[in-house]
Amino acid sequence: MKIKIAKDCGLCYGVKRALRMAQDTRKHTTGKVVTLGALIHNPQVISYLEKQAIFSIQSPDDTESGTVVIRSHGISPEIYERLKKKNIKIVDATCPIVQKIQQRVNNLAKEGEEIIIVGNKKHPESIGLIGYSRGKGIIIESEEQVKKLPKRTTRAVLAQSTQDPFLFERIVTTLKKRTGELKIFNTICQSTQTQQKATSELAEEVDILFVIGGKNSSNTNKLYHVSKRILPNTYFIEKAEEITPEMLQGSKIIGLSGGASTPPEAIQEAVVKIKSCFEYQIHTEKDIQCQS
Repeated sequence: MKIKIAKDCGLCYGVKRALRMAQDTRKHTTGKVVTLGALIHNPQVISYLEKQAIFSIQSPDDTESGTVVIRSHGISPEIYERLKKKNIKIVDATCPIVQKIQQRVNNLAKEGEEIIIVGNKKHPESIGLIGYSRGKGIIIESEEQVKKLPKRTTRAVLAQSTQDPFLFERIVTTLKKRTGELKIFNTICQSTQTQQKATSELAEEVDILFVIGGKNSSNTNKLYHVSKRILPNTYFIEKAEEITPEMLQGSKIIGLSGGASTPPEAIQEAVVKIKSCFEYQIHTEKDIQCQS
């Protein structure tokens, strides 16, 4: 039996930066430190942060003092203003890539464009982007939703940074049929595209593939669906303990991948779990640690 690990997976730059900023803030701050929303969509990492006294809140109304860390997904201008009115310190850990998308949406809104954001309506990044659209933005999740839109002379379309490029391309194609002039901005971050490419390539080489990460992680969900299209025998798990001998039965080559919020330790734990059940031969692109 062989284990192959995607050569590009695990914590992305934006998430690692946010984690570092939150931990540095905790280290140099004596008062309360909270994050607005879960800093990272991974339950194990959230538990680790809580042990360091870094907790999350769901609304600006949930705190009146201390320091608030804005996670990598970013927030809307309205939420930012609500925070500024309080007696708190703000540490903005919004991913620089997300900040560029926010600015793009803001500029398009100033030009009066109708803005189509291809993303998840419930994802914090998409919610934040809508806040920059000045009422001109629409979040679209599927081709079916596009077909219900009225025809327009002009439109602009962009994507949540962790969107599936395959879905984005299909939606753009459908939008072109309903728009005279469509301004297209592929704002999917390079890290996301690289991870999805590595996972899709791995899915073609293995008998079974485990995508590891938080169930509420958009990036990890996209990896799962990318792999599932190629390899039906793909599983989405949060922890190594979810792997069972029954899942592995009959598989000679096992693949592992993880999303932008999946720490290297989670990948290694999956390897250990597989090794504890079966004889194995480890084969990875470079080494046992997930490359990010």
